[in-house]
Amino acid sequence: MSQEFVGCMVSIKCVDDLGTFQGQIVDFNRQTVTISKAFKNGMPHSSQQVTINANDIENLEIISTEEATTKETKMQSKVLVKRPIAKRANRSVSECIPSSVPPAINQFDTKKPVEPLQSEPTANGRIGIGETISKPNQRRNQSQRQKWQQERDEQAFGTPIDQSLNQDFDFEKNLALFNKEAVWQEINSQKPDIVRQSEHNRGKYRHDENVIVSKPATYRQIIVPANDEREYVTDDGLIIPSITIDLHRQLIGAADRLGISWERRVELLGRAGAEIILQLLGGAHRLNPKNAHQWPIVVALCGPHRSGAAGVNCARQLSTHGVKTVVYVENSENISLLQELSLYKMTGNKVETKVEKLPPMVDLIILALFEESAPQSAESVHQVHEVPPVAKWVNNNRAPVLAIEPPSTGTPGISSKFSVVAGLPLSHCADNGRLYLCNLALPNKVFSDVGITYRSPFGPKFVIPLHCDDS
Repeated sequence: MSQEFVGCMVSIKCVDDLGTFQGQIVDFNRQTVTISKAFKNGMPHSSQQVTINANDIENLEIISTEEATTKETKMQSKVLVKRPIAKRANRSVSECIPSSVPPAINQFDTKKPVEPLQSEPTANGRIGIGETISKPNQRRNQSQRQKWQQERDEQAFGTPIDQSLNQDFDFEKNLALFNKEAVWQEINSQKPDIVRQSEHNRGKYRHDENVIVSKPATYRQIIVPANDEREYVTDDGLIIPSITIDLHRQLIGAADRLGISWERRVELLGRAGAEIILQLLGGAHRLNPKNAHQWPIVVALCGPHRSGAAGVNCARQLSTHGVKTVVYVENSENISLLQELSLYKMTGNKVETKVEKLPPMVDLIILALFEESAPQSAESVHQVHEVPPVAKWVNNNRAPVLAIEPPSTGTPGISSKFSVVAGLPLSHCADNGRLYLCNLALPNKVFSDVGITYRSPFGPKFVIPLHCDDS
């Protein structure tokens, strides 16, 4: 009776702390149970065989019988390996995929079907793979291949492909089967009256026309009481209106009255010009201690007024970055200009009063010879429109010109490529080039006192470019 359990896989739970054992019974009697391939508490046991006394057994469960174990071992000892079909020239990818249907495999060679590999247990207990693999016949008859392709096409499409390709498709016959008018009437009958009315009233559009007429989005957050003839737009689409000369004077007067003095504004204006010039000169690639032999030279042409003082201030700030600067002045009687010149001379750079002493070639020119002002006499009118003697030197130098607060009509005899303006711009002509608006940090109280509704357009930037809004 005890021999019937030999070969069964069992799980034995022992008393106390002996644990739980699993394995295959090799000896079974009333006193002891001996198992092989033993596991203790889920871990392989160090001994090949483990003997357990009957008194120590609390519970014994049969996991599988000897017949089930033998059958499972035989099933695991056979491995089926299908032969892959090699890709050859002039053969599609679908022809290289082996069919899952068994008869389709033997259509190539009915005399020599593919035999599965047989694997048998070896002496060390591992499963070995047999070496006998039957090779298909590499040379197939052309007629057999055509027959196989035709059968494949019939299974996929129902009819051979070659026959359908020879027949022309009758478009008119198939189009007549579709009654478009009836379908459109059915669709329109389900639409509400307001939708049908809107579709009936709308016109016909070409492929390059918009159904909905739209205008570019504009953002206007600055409103002035007296607009000039031109408006500007920023890169973000904000509208910047131009103001008249009288309104510009009122704005500057309100800033002086509320404590935003000229000394504060000239520092910001000079810093804005220096920031643009440093980028025009090449930025970090040019202003590098390793490029001392290519250090840039900038000349500032300054007149006896506040715009000229801003030009001197810009040259002083550039010199603090290591840029070689030269300031040219014809007349230094203005008190604002004298203050800035005294600070500039501390940098050790040159101040010239004659055109002949200016360097023949420079990298950039700061233009601050004239400012926006209303002439009071015929003599002042002549002075404003007079071409300065330095204009010939500027035109021969061919260096880019950046103007600081130039007149809206431009500098006589000199065309600027860039111009820096502060507060709100005037209506500038094309001779002043591309405009850049500087943030003077004026409080909203300054704008509201002169009737301007103002909201800052600068965002994260200190200087923003302005584009002429021709729309």
